[in-house]
Amino acid sequence: MIENMYQLQDQLNQEGIFFCFSGPITQKAIVELGDLIKHRLEYAETNASTIIKIFSMVIEQTQNIVHYSAEKLTPSPDNLEDALKVGMLTVGHKGDEYFVTCGNKIRLDDVERLTVKLEIIRKMNKDELKQYYKEQRRLEPDSESKGAGLGFIEMARKATKPIEYHFEVLDRNYAYFTLKTVI
Repeated sequence: MIENMYQLQDQLNQEGIFFCFSGPITQKAIVELGDLIKHRLEYAETNASTIIKIFSMVIEQTQNIVHYSAEKLTPSPDNLEDALKVGMLTVGHKGDEYFVTCGNKIRLDDVERLTVKLEIIRKMNKDELKQYYKEQRRLEPDSESKGAGLGFIEMARKATKPIEYHFEVLDRNYAYFTLKTVI
């Protein structure tokens, strides 16, 4: 690994990625990562509106990791409440666009449910997303969701392109979920 660090950094640079985090994440870390990225964007003289949208995407995507990642680090097998969820987050810039991408392990059973939600959102224009958001806010969250799927809708409303996603089946129980938003 020590021989490959330069290649890893070079590959990230070629992809336009200026921030990359991989590992266990907490609510406190989300805030600190968000602040770090916000300062990086201010140094690059990114306009305030774009910084707010990127910051929002970072917060939303890291919260998805915290709430839904199936990969957990636990202090002991009996203490699942203090488990740290594991995932990956990148932020980059290419051409005139910024992008935020997250990835984490999920249960294979969740792939179909997420695909349905994301495909509905991907087909909507901004006005339809606004109306759909209002409708979904009034509903009770489904048993598998911690926010009625509002996070995906909110990200789609702020993004300049439809949300991109990918599932990589890992084994008979798990898949790796990747989500990308462009600002």
